[in-house]
Amino acid sequence: MSFLATLRAGPPPPKVALLPDGLFFTRALPVAVGASPAEAAAQVELALEAVSPFPIAQLFYGYFWTPGAETAFTFAAYRRRFTAEQIAAWSGSALVLPSFAALLGAEAKPATTVILASPEGLTAIHWTDARVPASVLFRPLPATPDGTPEPEPAQLEEARARLRAELIRDAGGSHTVIDLTAPPTAERARSDRDVTFRSGDWVSPLPATVTAALDVRDKGELASLRAARRRDIMLWRVTLGCAAALGLFAIGELGLIGGRAWQKVRDTQFRTQRPLVEKIMTSDALGRRIDDLATKRLLPWEMMMAVIGTNKATLPKEIYFGRVYTTPGSGIYTLSIDAQTTSVSTISVYTSALKAVAGIESVETRGLQARGENATFTLVITFKSDAIKPGALL
Repeated sequence: MSFLATLRAGPPPPKVALLPDGLFFTRALPVAVGASPAEAAAQVELALEAVSPFPIAQLFYGYFWTPGAETAFTFAAYRRRFTAEQIAAWSGSALVLPSFAALLGAEAKPATTVILASPEGLTAIHWTDARVPASVLFRPLPATPDGTPEPEPAQLEEARARLRAELIRDAGGSHTVIDLTAPPTAERARSDRDVTFRSGDWVSPLPATVTAALDVRDKGELASLRAARRRDIMLWRVTLGCAAALGLFAIGELGLIGGRAWQKVRDTQFRTQRPLVEKIMTSDALGRRIDDLATKRLLPWEMMMAVIGTNKATLPKEIYFGRVYTTPGSGIYTLSIDAQTTSVSTISVYTSALKAVAGIESVETRGLQARGENATFTLVITFKSDAIKPGALL
């Protein structure tokens, strides 16, 4: 089986100890309607102590109950019927229960009887409704006295047929009879807490809430075992998480090693191509400088024509230019003009007209000094980049 198929199949089947059915007495006990799992457990223990000839502390017992059912099917055995060796063999088992209890989780139709064959005898499980069985009956096969030969197969089959007929008659009201010749075996489940049993075509899924009540071992010991199991599962998951983290770290380290190798190749390529790239960049810078010297230079005449307009259409007749110049650091697109006017109001009109020119980016008026209607001022006009062409007028 492949690794992915193993993951999809779920966790491996748990270790289960199936006990002989003939060692247990069974009884269907009433449970109050709407009882919680804890209340159902308390009611079962009280009822079992009332009907059992032994104190409940001297019993190995369990029960099958589903939420909403009005009865719980209980099974118990006197502890002294089990030897110390048999009890020691249960060590490490996730679940200890009689064989018939492993089949109680299946969806049985009303009036169904299941006959389970075992080397010790036959067990009949009868349902009157689909939730909890009404009765479980066991009939042992005739014992062979010591020193006598084993019975013939024909005699054994005859005994099995007779016992089967007795069980069906004693169960009563059976519309469907299902014979199971293979013992129930635990299979893989979707969860590490659930258990699924199969005997032939009979499939019995038992969730964790049910298996906890089916286990016949001492309840205090079971609580300790379950606490230890939860601890082990937590430690296992932490271990898996650490292993996954280490795997991610290893992958990251491999990525860093690969990245360093890739970067080393890039550095080698960079050092190899650097002189050629620098030569190309130097040639490009020199070409741009030559182009700037040829095309990008101060164009005062063209700027002045943009400022005064064709035939002085833009410049008001009240404004006179005194000096036109540029200041260091202002760039080749900024022009400063010292001017004077005989009408202060024309300054705002003129600046508005200049701002409307398409190639002019901004117009500032500085150093305004007025004496009546006469005034002196400085215009700082900044043109848009590449708006002025040599020998061309705006």
